[in-house]
Amino acid sequence: MTIPYFSYLISWFKKLVLATGVLALCAPVKGQDLKLWYKDPAARWTDALPIGNGRLGAMIFAGPGQERIQFNEETLWTGEPRVYSREGASKYLPEIRQLLFEGKQKEAEALAAEKFMGVLSGAGNKDVWFKEMRALKGLTGNPSAVNYDDSKWKEMIVPTPEGWEAAGWQGLDGAIWFRTTFELPESWKGKNLVLDLGKIRDQDFTYVNGKLIGSMDDAGAGRQYKLSASDVKPGKNYIAVQVLNYFDKGGFVGYKDTSRKLLVYPEGEQESSALSLSKAWKFLVQNDEPPAVPRFQADYQPFGDLFLNFPGHDKTSDYRRELDLRTAVSRTSYKVNGVTFTREYFVSQPDQVIAVHISASKPGSLHFSAGLGSPHKYSSVRKIDNQTLALSLKVRNGVLKGESYLRVVTSKGKVSASGNKINISGADAVTLYLTAGTNYKNYKDVSGDPSLACKKALASVSGKTYGAVRNAHVKEYQKYFNTFSINLGKDTRDNIPTDERLKQFASVSDPSFAALYVQYGRYLLISSSRPGTRPANLQGIWNDLLTPPWGSKYTTNINLEMNYWPAEMLNLSPMAQPLFDMIDELRSTGRQTAKMHYNAPGWVLHHNTDLWRGTAPINSSTHGIWVTGAAWLCHHLWEHYLYTQDKEFLKNRAYPVMKDAALFFNSFLVKDPRTGWLISTPSNSPEQGGLVAGPAMDHQIIRDLFRNCIQAASVLQTDKSLADTLQQKYKQIAPNQVGKYGQLQEWLEDKDDTTNKHRHVSHLWAVYPGNEINWEHTADLMKAARQSLIYRGDAATGWSLGWKINLWARFREGDHSYNLIKMLLSPAENGGAGSYVNLFDAHPPFQIDGNFGGAAGIAELLLQSQNELIDLLPALPSSFPDGDVKGICARGGFELSFSWNAGKLNRVEILSKEGGSCSLRYGQKILQIKTAKGERYQFDGELKKIQF
Repeated sequence: MTIPYFSYLISWFKKLVLATGVLALCAPVKGQDLKLWYKDPAARWTDALPIGNGRLGAMIFAGPGQERIQFNEETLWTGEPRVYSREGASKYLPEIRQLLFEGKQKEAEALAAEKFMGVLSGAGNKDVWFKEMRALKGLTGNPSAVNYDDSKWKEMIVPTPEGWEAAGWQGLDGAIWFRTTFELPESWKGKNLVLDLGKIRDQDFTYVNGKLIGSMDDAGAGRQYKLSASDVKPGKNYIAVQVLNYFDKGGFVGYKDTSRKLLVYPEGEQESSALSLSKAWKFLVQNDEPPAVPRFQADYQPFGDLFLNFPGHDKTSDYRRELDLRTAVSRTSYKVNGVTFTREYFVSQPDQVIAVHISASKPGSLHFSAGLGSPHKYSSVRKIDNQTLALSLKVRNGVLKGESYLRVVTSKGKVSASGNKINISGADAVTLYLTAGTNYKNYKDVSGDPSLACKKALASVSGKTYGAVRNAHVKEYQKYFNTFSINLGKDTRDNIPTDERLKQFASVSDPSFAALYVQYGRYLLISSSRPGTRPANLQGIWNDLLTPPWGSKYTTNINLEMNYWPAEMLNLSPMAQPLFDMIDELRSTGRQTAKMHYNAPGWVLHHNTDLWRGTAPINSSTHGIWVTGAAWLCHHLWEHYLYTQDKEFLKNRAYPVMKDAALFFNSFLVKDPRTGWLISTPSNSPEQGGLVAGPAMDHQIIRDLFRNCIQAASVLQTDKSLADTLQQKYKQIAPNQVGKYGQLQEWLEDKDDTTNKHRHVSHLWAVYPGNEINWEHTADLMKAARQSLIYRGDAATGWSLGWKINLWARFREGDHSYNLIKMLLSPAENGGAGSYVNLFDAHPPFQIDGNFGGAAGIAELLLQSQNELIDLLPALPSSFPDGDVKGICARGGFELSFSWNAGKLNRVEILSKEGGSCSLRYGQKILQIKTAKGERYQFDGELKKIQF
């Protein structure tokens, strides 16, 4: 009896230890808060906290007295369905290639710019409008005249380096008059003067005392006009400037050196004796309807703003705002006269509303107003009933319309609506439900009803308590977020506001901040790319500008792809579905571009796309003709298969798209007359070097596509003839080459400049995210790639830092990666790279790809699964000596949880999702195991199986 019972106790104890170990791996780190929090409201948009459900996004400023909630809806863009590709462009392809083979790059670029670029959108009648503005249409009198009455004009401080939009006039384009005066010093009499007005966008007509003294139509040139002594007079002199701005930033933008002032001074004398004209000028809008400017692609648009005004809440105590990554709920709290006021904000996917819940610790204390607004010129607000407002808008120079409804639900108190506001008084608690929709149905159809989404959303929350709506939101969100956890050390600094942690991160030990950054990246991906929505764009789903940087589009030569680097590895595979949906649409438009521009089968994508799925080359022939966007996106399809082992996805979704892309390159590749290799031309190495023949990045991506298609055909037992053809072509493609400086060559020729510090490291694609170059099979090329990255340097823009973090991880140099993590997680001050207060990535300006690239890079330090091996802690930085991770995914269909102490592996558990062979490596130890679907396998730090 004793021995069996003793054996039972030992067995029970072992099971307990095992269970405890598993729980230790799965449980969140004790004390790790997973919150971004601050002691002050947001002063700028990049201070505000983002929330979203993939379709709707909002930025929470959290001001106590005046709250601004800026919101977006993913389908509100400029533009319209149209053909982006140029008919007949393929006729010029042979000539462009020949010019490049002859070394005539400039001639090739000029021909391509004229005959090969995509089609611009329609232009307005600029000549007619220009003549009308110069004829002073819409004005009474002549504003350039000395005696013109400008007493009722408004004022604007000039210069405004980011355009008058930054002075509160977003969306303003057209003809604007400015006036100011200066007193002529006695010592300047009889002298010629210089009037320095800096750069003016786009065109100016500058008058002094009623005389036209200069005009330029060059937004990039400084205006330095000479005044003869006869142009000025003793005493007061009048300056009047008519500014014609057609698109984007307008007005007096000054100089890049913002300390440089607008001046008037005697010719030939020191500027130190000048009079400053950097001050408040009077201005008048003559006309804000300029003709449409032709565009290659469309811009993502802001939708509107919800403004809340709380009288008497300007002086507060105990203020705090936060974003809880565990629940995707933002929260603001503060005290006024002993009463605690609390606001909660989230965007519900189940109910499709932006919810704002406001409560107070004392009954009847809520007195405030809520109103809607929009930066769009064609927008208006109307009352639906005493609890509901509606915002209607139309995008300028586009076909899309939008509707937003605001519904107020109160607990006690009074509610009334008047004008564009709803007034609430004496309420205990208030919930606001904000909705938005457009007439967009798909990239070819804009026949939708923009109010339909609003009506459905309000019907969905009707009759539900706030608690029920909140609980449904949290449950839906957590089914994605809770699949993964990461601990990089005790969270000893969670009592420090996030902005302060950001400032201190580079100089103190705070590994848990890096873990927070990983989870923030996952939060942003879930919030901007839910299944059934459009993919995350250059700013995810958040944008407050009518003319955002780079259109807030999809840049496909790195940025879009980087957005999805964390998806598979960090257990967010469903978040990639919007990307796959867009790839299906791009395949359709890309076929048209392949035919029109290359007379080739299959599909092609150049370096940008938008809501309307343009695939033609845009902007400049020096960087816009880059042909491997489709092939790179196909890499994501194949990666999804590798991570999930989903053969149905491979057969029905991925392989047909990959095959089509491969058919294009099978036709597109041509023989280089000098080397005999097959090369890609015309193309470029993003985004430098101009139009060339044979950039290394193209060849790396094309080989990756061919290899993946060959493997997919083998898995699916199909298309053997095509696979054989691709195998033959694969062997003939120009190989990776090591240059004279020991570097991996970026181009076909050995012409790399070792002093080049460009942010793009395109020729290192085969190291990451590709895997053609690796330590196991191509060590010499790996060394050359490493040397190239050393030459390029560490300093970079935000997203480039994200890429370099991953590259150094692949080089297995974790401490070097960590140095770049510190650079990424540093304040983006004075226009530099790093992170903004809300941890948004700074290119600068804001681009979300750095958040995603950085999150993926930190994970890459802990686990890698290329080369058919699962590497545990391949590049662990010394700054992460202790930690654990749960739910990290590896290629082959495996999910892992493991822990480490003092830099050494402690325990690992593997879940095999689909069965099959698993090769596990830690240090020099390699373990081969056969797994069964759904089974878990546990090993200690020596990779010895834990037996029970």
